[in-house]
Amino acid sequence: MPRRIAQLLIGLFLYGAGCALTVEAGLGVDPWTVFAQGLSLRTGIGIGWITNIVGFFVLLLWIPLRQRPGAGTIANILLVGTSMQLVLGVVPPVTGLLAQAATLLAGIVVVALASGLYIGARFGPGPRDGLMTGLNSRLGWPIWVCRALVELTVLAIGWLLGGTVGIGTVLFAVLIGPLVHVALPLLDTRRTTRIATAEPAGGVAAPGPLTEPAP
Repeated sequence: MPRRIAQLLIGLFLYGAGCALTVEAGLGVDPWTVFAQGLSLRTGIGIGWITNIVGFFVLLLWIPLRQRPGAGTIANILLVGTSMQLVLGVVPPVTGLLAQAATLLAGIVVVALASGLYIGARFGPGPRDGLMTGLNSRLGWPIWVCRALVELTVLAIGWLLGGTVGIGTVLFAVLIGPLVHVALPLLDTRRTTRIATAEPAGGVAAPGPLTEPAP
């Protein structure tokens, strides 16, 4: 349990930090951050604080979908945007295409690692992931349809509000899935527990595949 809690908190902090790096790169961000960025520009509230606020309102949408939040869901709402706001306050502006590209890629890798950490801790999905799985369970639509519908909607609204859409948005969409696919099995606490308990006396761990999909 202490390891899981630490992994959750570190993962959520790193997730916000990774998102902050993609914002600083200025080449385009993921759909939900486009949405938060657009709202931030219109309201004058920091993008990190907007991320927390959006997470809270998304959680309210769980009620008609009959989804139940976990401790990780609440921690996600409180920590990701806060971390993003703190990192944006200390990272200097990035200039030059090479530096921007490097910052963008670093941000995507950090988000992928962070996703493996907080999902692997198994304290419940984030509010946005829970919205998609809730739509899947209530409406019977495939997960990919729910994800595409939700993310294209927030992307379009965010872009209309002034959020940054660009090559970074495309790269995030293309790279984040494969990178999380690599990170999650390495950081999944249930899998590592299985391996530890299944290790024979000779010290060679028995295989312990990840059998539960990421939320």
